[in-house]
Amino acid sequence: MTDLTSLTLAEARKGLADKTFTSLELTDAHLSAIEKARVLNAFVMETPDQARAMAKAVDEKIARGEGGPLAGIPLGIKDLFATKGVRTTACSKILGNFVPTYESTVTSQLWRDGAVMLGKLNNDEFAMGSANETSCFGPVGNPWRREGSNTTLVPGGSSGGSASAVAALLCMGATATDTGGSIRQPAAFTATVGIKPTYGRCSRWGIVAFASSLDQAGPIARTTRDAAMLLRSMAGHDPKDTTSVDIPVPDYEAAIGKSVKGMKIGIPREYRLDGMPAEIEKLWSEGAAWLKAAGAELVEVSLPHTKYALPAYYIVAPAEASSNLARYDGVRYGLREQGKSINELYENTRAEGFGAEVRRRVMIGTYVLSAGYYDAYYLRAQKVRTLIKKDFEDCFAKGIDAILTPATPSAAFGIGEKGGADPVEMYLNDIFTVTVNMAGLPGIAVPSGKDAQGLPLGLQLIGRPFDEETLFSLGEVIEQAAGRFTPARWW
Repeated sequence: MTDLTSLTLAEARKGLADKTFTSLELTDAHLSAIEKARVLNAFVMETPDQARAMAKAVDEKIARGEGGPLAGIPLGIKDLFATKGVRTTACSKILGNFVPTYESTVTSQLWRDGAVMLGKLNNDEFAMGSANETSCFGPVGNPWRREGSNTTLVPGGSSGGSASAVAALLCMGATATDTGGSIRQPAAFTATVGIKPTYGRCSRWGIVAFASSLDQAGPIARTTRDAAMLLRSMAGHDPKDTTSVDIPVPDYEAAIGKSVKGMKIGIPREYRLDGMPAEIEKLWSEGAAWLKAAGAELVEVSLPHTKYALPAYYIVAPAEASSNLARYDGVRYGLREQGKSINELYENTRAEGFGAEVRRRVMIGTYVLSAGYYDAYYLRAQKVRTLIKKDFEDCFAKGIDAILTPATPSAAFGIGEKGGADPVEMYLNDIFTVTVNMAGLPGIAVPSGKDAQGLPLGLQLIGRPFDEETLFSLGEVIEQAAGRFTPARWW
């Protein structure tokens, strides 16, 4: 029998339906793979007993013909999603051993559809980072390595644990979140597929907040079909989240393999950055050629406010973070460091509990919201955000169906190689992704090729609001043309 961990989610679903193997066997195979891959540090909490119990219960349902759309599929859950009775820390010391008494809407929908939880996945602390190096549990390793090198590379962030676990075949898919590229950038670094749905498509209830007007949950999976299957279960209206949109969830899987003939694909001239590596430029051209060969029409478009997206994002996101993180005060839950006064208790707890990057962003956010600076920074950034959104609206109004761009400005880099002395160097990793969050649009990253050192590179497709189906159809074309890549096992 094929190694069960090497199956795609779609193949596993068929095997379970045909009774070729059981969910318990599938789950055990993944639990064994997790044990052997602890050097990657992808999981911060393994839940083998719960996983086996869930798998057994699903096997009984499948035997009765009652399995849901994800019946028996083992998944990893980013440590930002509240899981009832299972520690949820956002990978921050300040949450300590916080165990929620409730389940996030997204995960509850996955369990409703029969999925099995293998454990909680590592991420940057409070999702603040582009390399998964800010977690209080330590950095995550990328299963990919440069040819001829033993240097451990970053998997991208903040959903590095999710991307690493899926790429290393430790789970069949994973939940992730994307505030400025935290699904798409790790997917590009690990040769996995990651989609950030339209803002409001998935409920944010029960997900630890970073920047509430930008955060959106989505899946990371091995193929576009697998991502489509996961998103269908994760999406949907939730009355508990006022930003959740009440529109029907399509059958995303039905979009896989649909013809893209006649679709207009925008190529934005502003994404051709000065000093962009030749291999990124080449990959972009190849992706455009594949879509053209499938019958799509390529159109050069302009998104004039793109150059302001990164600075505006790094005002809006920290401002919302400083507001959201004010609740971590050492009084109600999580870490508490004693002080002689309530102010000292707050100061001691936050100084001890928050890591350096979180403290940096909270301080930036507090500054831009302060009296005298609110208008100069925060209000101006929100105006720029409106202009960025309008750029996309103007494009789509001209009949553009989707926009093709690179996903990242480079392949994965080594742990500790970037951002040490200059945090802006790390922030520049989000150059191609933040516009999508600022405009609330859907974006998908699909593995598309390799660089000169054998590391994976991804392309990004940006869609109209709530038109994830088109992204899946186009993403499948790129996936078929590029082929699938898997890392050589070294762990």
